[in-house]
Amino acid sequence: MQALVAAPATPALVAQQQPAAAAYPPAAPPVDDSAPLAVSMADAAAEPVLHFFTTSQFAALRKLSDLLMPAANAVPGALEAHAAEFLDFLIGDSPGERQQIYRGGLDALNAQAKKRFGKSFAETEPAQAEELLAPLRDPWTYDPPADPLARLLWTAKEDVRTATQNSREWSLAAAANGRRSGSGLYWLPID
Repeated sequence: MQALVAAPATPALVAQQQPAAAAYPPAAPPVDDSAPLAVSMADAAAEPVLHFFTTSQFAALRKLSDLLMPAANAVPGALEAHAAEFLDFLIGDSPGERQQIYRGGLDALNAQAKKRFGKSFAETEPAQAEELLAPLRDPWTYDPPADPLARLLWTAKEDVRTATQNSREWSLAAAANGRRSGSGLYWLPID
């Protein structure tokens, strides 16, 4: 009740108060924060650290990526787009079944190369590597192959293409060539 009685008098009391002197210090001059910062990608400054694959598996994945998605006509390939490095990050955080597809498949790829040519897959000549990638010429089916090597090739073909086409390098090359590639967004692993 008292609040209802005092409500009409409140505006009159506020109007009678004298404004208090500002107790705040004078405002500081505005800070010029437009100085450009030199920003660089971590991979441009150093070699990336492997998170998931062994050295021999990663070397095989790099070679496989280059064969599946080579550079052509001013468009970067998987090596320039760092697709293998991205897949090392992605597969390391993937479910165990997907991790096994890559580990088992890359080990099988290296074992086949050792057995047939006496060297790792990363060291094979283009004609030798083509022989090892023969399962890619098999007709496509809805069901993934049972063989670990064929299953890796089946899976990696899509993953390498997707990682390459969603890279910063692919996006920059598309913009430089006057083509619009998606929305201009790309993937970067964040550690």
